[in-house]
Amino acid sequence: MFSYAVFSGITLGGMYALVAMGLTLQYGVSRIMNLAYGELVIVASFVAYILMTTLGINPIVGLLIIIPASFALNWIIYRILLTPLVARAKNRGMLEVDSILATFGLLFIVQGILLVWFGGNYYSYDFMNNAVDVFGAAIAANRLVALGFAVVIGLGFYLVLTRTRIGTALRAVAVDPTSARLVAIDVNFASCFAFALGGAMAAVGGVLVSMFLTFSTSMGVVFTMKALIVVIMGGVGNMLGALVAGLILGVAESLVATYVDPGLTIAITYVIFLLVLLIKPSGLFGRSSS
Repeated sequence: MFSYAVFSGITLGGMYALVAMGLTLQYGVSRIMNLAYGELVIVASFVAYILMTTLGINPIVGLLIIIPASFALNWIIYRILLTPLVARAKNRGMLEVDSILATFGLLFIVQGILLVWFGGNYYSYDFMNNAVDVFGAAIAANRLVALGFAVVIGLGFYLVLTRTRIGTALRAVAVDPTSARLVAIDVNFASCFAFALGGAMAAVGGVLVSMFLTFSTSMGVVFTMKALIVVIMGGVGNMLGALVAGLILGVAESLVATYVDPGLTIAITYVIFLLVLLIKPSGLFGRSSS
């Protein structure tokens, strides 16, 4: 029972970390606080559901369709909705406020469309539900596959940011966009690319989560809040922090759901979050402003 709870928590935490990495990139580089982020996670879950139940395309293969489609969708959202806000913002603080208001409206648009198409019911599909023995615990194969893909994609994402020229450019824009322009970095393109890439990461998380959890049209706000908690708890802009924070929350939620009460999972999330902020306000791996 304990090993099952821990492994389930690691899988869930891996999903939290993967989703939070995308939000970290969007906010860190583009300076967009995307409150519609979780809705795009759920959109990907529903697309995976449609591909699986109507076309027979399993979610792993479906990633080859969903990732570029999500990248393109988020690119369009940035160009049409957010670029005018970037152009008129006098500073990053103003841009953050404007983006909160704009994406808050986008949240309700996306959620409304999903409600019209799918209603308020919970959805799931059958994919690799057979049990696999892992250290004496029977774990569903879909959780193992989801965790494996989360690790591979998360690692690849990290290597792109730290070992490539485009990754170096994105990190330079995140640190100081004015100085980045002085070394011929196209800040507008980098911001748009980062926003689209972050959206693609959200889609990956949505597809992987749909493999082993039920989901509904109203769950987007839950993923947005969890992603924000992971980002702040790990340290804003820190990928390693997002990974560690995601795993801590996932394991804690799984243990509480198994041994205490499933209704207290949200409570334990906020208890851990508040404790971290009280002890280290900048986050687990964040740099102190002092």
